Amino acid sequence: MKNEIKKLLEGVRDGSVSVEDALLEIKKEPFEDLGYAKIDLHRKARQGAAEVIYGAGKTAEQIIGIVKSLQGAGQKTILITRIDEEKAKAVASAIPFDYRKDARIGIVGKLPKADGIGTIVVATGGTSDIPVAEEAALTAEVLGNKVCRLYDVGVAGLHRTLAHLDEIMSATVIIAIAGMEGALASVIGGLADCPVIAVPTSVGYGASFNGLSALLSMLNSCASGVSVVNIDNGFGAGYQASMINHVEAKETK
Repeated sequence: MKNEIKKLLEGVRDGSVSVEDALLEIKKEPFEDLGYAKIDLHRKARQGAAEVIYGAGKTAEQIIGIVKSLQGAGQKTILITRIDEEKAKAVASAIPFDYRKDARIGIVGKLPKADGIGTIVVATGGTSDIPVAEEAALTAEVLGNKVCRLYDVGVAGLHRTLAHLDEIMSATVIIAIAGMEGALASVIGGLADCPVIAVPTSVGYGASFNGLSALLSMLNSCASGVSVVNIDNGFGAGYQASMINHVEAKETK
């Protein structure tokens, strides 16, 4: 969308587009109304990232319609989150896309070239946290980031974390994902000089209260520089990490 506006303004400058025609194009609705959804076609111009499709609660037909609307507006890579396998098969019958079952992520189009200022590290306390981690990692990759995955490096075996000090200390931003007591975020926060985004997961026994225990532990972290997103919100963490990883790049253009 930014490129289209830029071309329009350049057309006005070189005389190939009249001021009136340019004004008409800019005044056109910045969304497409499909009846069941109003597709935000100007979001990338406003926020730096195009609209993402939240698949839960939508039918396959609705998802297909939204994808086609975004493609018609020139969006080359489209992210679909929280889409189950059955729905993914129905969507795939109409639109080719890459489905990642564990993360419940669908990706239409190719991943863009990484253009962030550094690397986003995605670390998990255990193997059971990987589905949420993959949602975060894939979101970050769709948004144009280089991602390093460090899985099963939790505090039950602290040497596993310490074996990756180079990756942790050279990251631009780290996403720390853990259930149970959620201590991984504090450990990594005490080692890294970059922002740490903590993601509590609903992994754990009864007293973990489906992730509430980990959420409270992360909110009470004594490590500076740790922020927290909602339980199992890998998408939110990946999106926020991408914004951080693109700040300097945006300022230096």
